[in-house]
Amino acid sequence: MLKRLLFVVVIAYGAYATYNTRSVEHDPGVLVTDAPIQRDIGTAAPFTLNGYRVTPLAEFSLEARVLGTERYSLGREADLSPVDLALGWGPMSDSAVLSQISISQSGRFYHWSAARLPIPIQAISRHSANMHMVPADSSVEAELRSVREGDIIHLDGYLIRADAPDGWHWVSSLTRDDTGNGACELVWIKTINRRTTTL
Repeated sequence: MLKRLLFVVVIAYGAYATYNTRSVEHDPGVLVTDAPIQRDIGTAAPFTLNGYRVTPLAEFSLEARVLGTERYSLGREADLSPVDLALGWGPMSDSAVLSQISISQSGRFYHWSAARLPIPIQAISRHSANMHMVPADSSVEAELRSVREGDIIHLDGYLIRADAPDGWHWVSSLTRDDTGNGACELVWIKTINRRTTTL
């Protein structure tokens, strides 16, 4: 009887986990028209988070389609950022485009490939990014961890620099046009929510 109950619990949990991590599907068409917004803040006072000195570099807000999510628990980066989101806007929020591109994440990078480019390479790089998400508190982290591929999210916060007492540091990109190592945004998230309707 106990074995049967455990079997039912395992199956139920598996079904629940699959349901809650499945991708959100959308019809073709651009879902997010605007690029992320970045505002200069001059010199901002640093603050401490999880033993790191965090310095805001710019105000940052965006609405974007989630192209992928990746969780991290190892490495000192995970002390600050437990989740990376690959995000797209403009043509990279269009299912007609994304259906022709394969997207993956690993090692704190976002990778894409396509047998035939649906849009120019420059449009892909300028309308998508891998972002390291730094939640401001436990409620923001819970919301961040619930985000699924295909969600349309809105977030507000700061692009930041993080410094450890031993000299280690992690610095956000401040442009959407760069690629490769150092091109990811390091985002301290004050608020994050999901859009419930499409355009």
